[in-house]
Amino acid sequence: MSKATDGHDLTRVGPGTVMGEMMRQYWIPAALSSELKADGDPMRLMLLGEPLIAFRDSSGRVGVLDHQCPHRCASLFLGRNEDNGIRCVYHGWKFDVDGRCLEMPNVPPPQDFKEKVRAKSYRVREQAGLIWVYMGSRAEAPALPKHEALFVPEQDLTITMLQREANWLQGLEGDIDTSHFGFLHAGHIKAEDFEEGHPARHTVANRAPEYKIADTEWGTMYGAYRPDAGGRMHWRMAHFSLPFWTQTPNADFADHVVAKAWVPMDDTHTMLISIYGGRAKGATYSSSKLKSGGGIGGADPLEYLPNSTDWFGRWRPVQNAGNDWQIDREAMRSNRIYSGIRNIVMQDQAVTESMGPIVDHTKEHLAPSDIMISRTRRRLLNVARAFAENGTVPPGVDDSEVFWKARAGSFYADAKVDWLDAYQEQLKAAIRWPAPGQQAAE
Repeated sequence: MSKATDGHDLTRVGPGTVMGEMMRQYWIPAALSSELKADGDPMRLMLLGEPLIAFRDSSGRVGVLDHQCPHRCASLFLGRNEDNGIRCVYHGWKFDVDGRCLEMPNVPPPQDFKEKVRAKSYRVREQAGLIWVYMGSRAEAPALPKHEALFVPEQDLTITMLQREANWLQGLEGDIDTSHFGFLHAGHIKAEDFEEGHPARHTVANRAPEYKIADTEWGTMYGAYRPDAGGRMHWRMAHFSLPFWTQTPNADFADHVVAKAWVPMDDTHTMLISIYGGRAKGATYSSSKLKSGGGIGGADPLEYLPNSTDWFGRWRPVQNAGNDWQIDREAMRSNRIYSGIRNIVMQDQAVTESMGPIVDHTKEHLAPSDIMISRTRRRLLNVARAFAENGTVPPGVDDSEVFWKARAGSFYADAKVDWLDAYQEQLKAAIRWPAPGQQAAE
């Protein structure tokens, strides 16, 4: 395959595409449960290039349907959400959360054929404060993915949403590119600025780590390693999990529970859904203090625009391409913020959006520091093409418990211990939530 063909297959997610059909085999987190109220306004929902509407009926059930009424194709976004169904305002046809036509009030009863009409609908589950959608064609949907973060009680979870105006893969690859932290986020910070043992200290003391990479049952993983005093090695372990999940290493391994979904809205828009749980509750870098007692420059809170009803109107940041992500050149020149962008997440957002809506991979010159990106692309292509060509079920669909084996974070280990052995030792010692079988994940 050519690089151009690989790039196309990796980035396109609509119906019938290699990557899009593979993704449709998994449950997809699509929205916060709190975004829909019983008998409330329908919500436009763009998912894998399909324009849908989501609504919560009078009984609290969530429906996700094709937005076009199967009668004359008027949008059900305009519909009346009432009495356990969504009613098209054009002619009054009414549909339940499963797409069944309940009423055809403009058709004389003897000519009624509602039992023969269905709106295209997708199966829905709710878990961990999220609405999940299954867009595959199986008669029986698979289990929800058993990511550790989904086992954390909802009161101990932090969930954030953020829309990115770029292809899903660009955002995901930023999360598995560990060496950028020492530049984009912390290029203005010295190692001695951090207390001893701070998770970020090693990333700025040695900005060019070496790597170990492996394919896994759930996707791929890497260990970025830096030698430490006393025969120890400092490791940052992180994961890609099929089809679009990452676990980032920006906190101590022992209690860091994270799952981040880079959900493609379409080929050029992505919804980042970040799920943090447990004691660490997310990245320590953005909330940590330096040895001086001050904060890390560029760690301001994220700001959102008001949500609108547009297809791409949810969870948009104030900082965006239209205002150059509010880059502060004076902060850059004075080395107060290396990138000049005052929020860590928006620093990632800016560089990936600046690549264009879909980056042209033929222009890249990948380096040894990009080995996790190369391996992950190859893993994605192999899995997606195997499904397209042979119907091979993607990993984690029928064996969703494999995701439980992934945990990200930083730790120290004896430099003589094999990296995968060190990972397993840390996994056994980590503070974990009840394993599959002890507490339902869905």
